[in-house]
Amino acid sequence: MDRKVRKPLTAPIPRMRFVLLAGIFLFWVGVIAVRLVWLQVFEHATYVERASRQQERTFEVAPRRGVLYDRNLQELAMTVLADSIYAVPSEITDKEDTARQLARIVHVDPSDTFTAAKAIDERLENFRNFAWVARKVTPEEAARVASLNLKGIYDQKEFKRYYPDNRLAAQVLGYVSLDDNGLGGIEHRYDTVLHGTPGRMLTAVDARQHSFGSVERDPQPGENLVLTIDANIQFLAEQALEHAMERTKPLNGTVVVQDPHTGQILALAIRPTFDPNDFRHATSSLLLNHAVSDVYEPGSTFKLVTYSAALQEKVATPTSMIPTLGGQINVAGRIVHDDRDAINYESHYHNVLSATQALEQSSDVAAITLAERMGKDRFYSYIRAFGFGQKSGIELPGETRGLLKPPNRWQPTTIGSIPMGQEIAVTPIQLVTMASTIANGGMYLPPHIVLEKTPDFKGNPLLVPAAFHPEDNTPETLPAGAHRVISTMTAAEMRRMMEGVVLFGTGTTAQLNGYSAAGKTGTAQKIDVRTHTYSKTKYIASFVGFAPVNNPAITIAVIIDSPSVGSHFGRGVSAPVFQELAQKILEYLGVPHDEPIKSTREMAAIANRPAADDAPEAHPDDLNSLFEEVNDLPADDPLRQSAKTASGNAGGQSAVADTDTTDGASGYGVSAGRSAGTQQQAAVAATDKLKASKPDKTLNMPGAAAPTAVEVRAGDSITVPSFVGQPMRQAVERATSLGLGVQVLGSGIARQQAPAAGTRVPPGTQVVLRFAR
Repeated sequence: MDRKVRKPLTAPIPRMRFVLLAGIFLFWVGVIAVRLVWLQVFEHATYVERASRQQERTFEVAPRRGVLYDRNLQELAMTVLADSIYAVPSEITDKEDTARQLARIVHVDPSDTFTAAKAIDERLENFRNFAWVARKVTPEEAARVASLNLKGIYDQKEFKRYYPDNRLAAQVLGYVSLDDNGLGGIEHRYDTVLHGTPGRMLTAVDARQHSFGSVERDPQPGENLVLTIDANIQFLAEQALEHAMERTKPLNGTVVVQDPHTGQILALAIRPTFDPNDFRHATSSLLLNHAVSDVYEPGSTFKLVTYSAALQEKVATPTSMIPTLGGQINVAGRIVHDDRDAINYESHYHNVLSATQALEQSSDVAAITLAERMGKDRFYSYIRAFGFGQKSGIELPGETRGLLKPPNRWQPTTIGSIPMGQEIAVTPIQLVTMASTIANGGMYLPPHIVLEKTPDFKGNPLLVPAAFHPEDNTPETLPAGAHRVISTMTAAEMRRMMEGVVLFGTGTTAQLNGYSAAGKTGTAQKIDVRTHTYSKTKYIASFVGFAPVNNPAITIAVIIDSPSVGSHFGRGVSAPVFQELAQKILEYLGVPHDEPIKSTREMAAIANRPAADDAPEAHPDDLNSLFEEVNDLPADDPLRQSAKTASGNAGGQSAVADTDTTDGASGYGVSAGRSAGTQQQAAVAATDKLKASKPDKTLNMPGAAAPTAVEVRAGDSITVPSFVGQPMRQAVERATSLGLGVQVLGSGIARQQAPAAGTRVPPGTQVVLRFAR
């Protein structure tokens, strides 16, 4: 029986349609495969990073900054934990109100705009997951913020730099920013060493930003530094400098204490100063380290270089007699005068001084004579050997090399300036290192202030104190840069000559009780920035010395910029600082006495003993020209002409009253070549002439020798009285009562004045008075 063929229930798919559908499917699969390969292979890192940003919060964990120790391992700068307040803005509903509440607590400093309510609100609006509110707040402020129980506000511990002694050695240590980056001093110079390596903290969050775990990488702390500073000596130095600041009211002051046998800096004090814990409120001038960044003309302290070079070059010995030429010398047409004691050279020393006497009396003429004997090239080589004109390499930022021209750029008169400390600019660090070179036997040792770098902390047996004990020899292994400048014999001769300066010369106020001392005073005129000439009222007073003489334990340099009260000479301003400080340091160190102990009365007598001051080299000006300058007199003003007329009277007698021939100022109004008898006769003649023409009872003071008075104005004018012989307070009060201003130079009793007594001047005229003891 035949079977019937069943027909298919569906129509057959045409071959072409099948191929087309299969092709489309395969293409779709291929596209997906390519896309998957692209996403999982080529874009893998990108999407992993995006996922991390969405699922994790990364915080950088600051490392603990290294500790700064003094040589006895007393902490000078350390790191402590502090509270910082941060916010998660996405969790805060009312951002403006939250910012306002927070600012009431954390905005304690009106000058800090970061914590103001407006600034906090802006950060909350602009950021979603993290925003700082206030950093490194006090525990009390953190507790008050926590008591608010604000949603989205959290507390985090951070490291904070802390200086336990506040202002002690502030310019040396420096300061750090809010992120613990060094911004000044040692903190800046060794920022990489001290900072350490930051750590990382990863916190996982879910889609609702809830944290549920973290992974941390610990930060690596920075290395610690042990400084050569002795905190006790540093305190004594700052205390002595503070006393000088209160006494003389200068612009600033610098004291450097150095170990002469190693070059280590034991103390570096600067005033005025600042608190590095609150450096944001300090002006830029307070942040300066004047010991390395400021330069100044050293004045007569630089004569130590001149005399050392002269002795080493055998152009003189301590007993060599040096012509003083009546207290003046012609250098390429420029007349350089000695100080006022030069007028006594002829009668006392027959126009010659031994090299020792010349240094004691700070003779400019003798120093120039010695430099001329050496020649500029040999002299220049010693200046460089002592470290001037180049950076010392001390581990402090901002050091300058000073100013020193090479011999081929010297003017013909330069050989008459540099030997006495002009036309050269130095730093206090260079000056103290020069004196240490003489103290240690003639070996230049570069100064340094960092003793060692170490990962160890105080308490670790591997880290031991390096207490300072005075040595009597330089190290067997000399540091890089060390070299011999002068022989041990020359250094010994210089130490003895410098001792004479303290015993008999311009530095008697530096004498110690029970210890011998050696040093040199200096007084330098500053440059007036307005006129670009030497100022007649602004000086830098300095002293550099060491003690004891035969085996120096310490070297000290004292630089006082522009003292405004009392004397402006190195003897009266800086030498007493050395005396106070050296006495205390030597006793603190237990250095044996090498001199008999003096009574309090004997020490007071030494301090009050009259002595020549270290006057700056006499520039072509006097009290008359200073009077013209402070009163801004026109060239044709009758008062200016009267001064010139009066200067020609009485055989050259100046219009400036002058009776004290022992004052340390330059010999204004008195010819250096005139004998004391001639001056007295001229003064008597001038006084008699004045009395005959215009009697005045104020001229009958003991020792008052008034010059001829010249009337230049009448009508509404004031007759200038004689202030000579009056104490400063009395003279100032009298001038003020008459309607006159006063420009004061020096301290003690009035010895000179301009204009002369009897001159008629307009009300408000500034009278220039020079005082001396």
